[in-house]
Amino acid sequence: MLSPHWYVVHELLSLLRSRERRAARSPLDSGARQARDDAAYTLCVLMGERSVAAAVEAAERHLARCRRAAPPGVATAPHRTR
Repeated sequence: MLSPHWYVVHELLSLLRSRERRAARSPLDSGARQARDDAAYTLCVLMGERSVAAAVEAAERHLARCRRAAPPGVATAPHRTR
């Protein structure tokens, strides 16, 4: 089975989190909600999950595996920050 490149997962997870913050700050902004939903849907498809929570967990597990598997000195996804 193919797995997505760590950088794509990292960037999409970061995008989702920033759009979640924007939607939370402006709950009446339909554009912010749509942008959040689009990022969430893309992450679900990329990670092969049906729920956003499961997709986020799968993405975090994937990034952790990539960090563990990388040889020393090779750039990998930074550790999770919020």
